Amino acid sequence: MDLRKLKTLIDLVSESNISELEITEADGKVRIVKSDPAAPMQMQYAPVAAPVALAPAPAPAAAATPEPVTAPADAGHAVKSPMVGTFYRSASPGAKPFVEVGDAIKEGEPICIIEAMKIMNEIEADKSGTVKRIMCENGQAVEFGQPLFIIE
Repeated sequence: MDLRKLKTLIDLVSESNISELEITEADGKVRIVKSDPAAPMQMQYAPVAAPVALAPAPAPAAAATPEPVTAPADAGHAVKSPMVGTFYRSASPGAKPFVEVGDAIKEGEPICIIEAMKIMNEIEADKSGTVKRIMCENGQAVEFGQPLFIIE
């Protein structure tokens, strides 16, 4: 999406009575949220293209080998990250996690939070079932499309 189009969308939101605008195109997704008239608008841009993989940092010798990010195809349904950000299992530090392994969940139920650009995005289950596996650690950086949970 080019800069002129983004500027036009921002002006549209600021001059109208709408508080939120989300547009998805082939090359990305833009979400503009107007919190109140005095505060500046927040904007998120999530590219649809696959992220570029960076070389992993060498692990310390004493650290355990990390688990693979991808799950086997027959392991169940993978709930994937819709954006790049930081994964959190609970709404605040010290609070009870949204879900634990073995919990029965319903479609649309909040299961985690991903913080992106200082915005807390509540991620909801896209399928009902039982949480079989939690694929990320609290506070871990996640990529677009990375599996977060396995539901069966």
